[in-house]
Amino acid sequence: MAAPTADAAPCAYSLVATDLDGTLLRGDDTFSDRSLDALARVAAAGARHLVVTGRPAPRVRPLLDILRGGGLAVCGQGAQLYDAGTDRLLWSVTLDRELAETALGKIEAEVGEVRAAVDQDGVDGLTLIEPGYLMPHPTLPALRVRARDDLWCEPISKVLLRHPTLSDDELAATARAVVGSLATVTMSGPGTVELQPCGVTKATGLALAAKHLGLRPQDTIAFGDMPNDIPMFEWAGRGVAMANAHPELKAVADEVTTSNEDDGVAVVLERLFP
Repeated sequence: MAAPTADAAPCAYSLVATDLDGTLLRGDDTFSDRSLDALARVAAAGARHLVVTGRPAPRVRPLLDILRGGGLAVCGQGAQLYDAGTDRLLWSVTLDRELAETALGKIEAEVGEVRAAVDQDGVDGLTLIEPGYLMPHPTLPALRVRARDDLWCEPISKVLLRHPTLSDDELAATARAVVGSLATVTMSGPGTVELQPCGVTKATGLALAAKHLGLRPQDTIAFGDMPNDIPMFEWAGRGVAMANAHPELKAVADEVTTSNEDDGVAVVLERLFP
């Protein structure tokens, strides 16, 4: 990453890309007034704020209303480019359901039974969870199905996995080792290991959104907290990890700010956009 010097001029960035969970959002799924004020500074300076999240578009829409974000959002770990102004997907890529089932079979052959959920594609797609799967975010709506076969009834953007005893790091490492080119494996939060279309990351989605806005990597500062944000940091001009971030992300960050509970995004934006 091409990091600016410590005394870089204010408004050095025209695109601010933020993850949601563990980054811009507090633990209770709310935005602090300080964070909202900092984003207002960004807008007043003529820069753009872009949400880049693992949440699918339907789970992002109400949050964009609070942010007054009538523009674009990168959703589903980069699998969806959502236009909030028109409530439609400008671009989306789905995970082949047969490949997803094959990948699940390979993972379970190594670690035993896992519990799975899926995010359906589309602006009204549902989150479906199989018996035994517990949502990491209990505030997010999900529909429990009777059996795993019911997960594949409609096109999906990703699969979410949980294991009864393995840690997220252990499950993700095993999944990467056995899945190969069937899917991209990411870890996006506590209890959230995911399979998404091969080659799709937050960076691919962010690059597409930036091109749509006429902006470049060097114009972009990105904020995140989990390993799924690593590709975004590698693409952006500067990457800022939260104090609560996973060690893998901190290792590649240009800067570590305070935690999401302590308004870490706002701390940096107040400095850059005085």
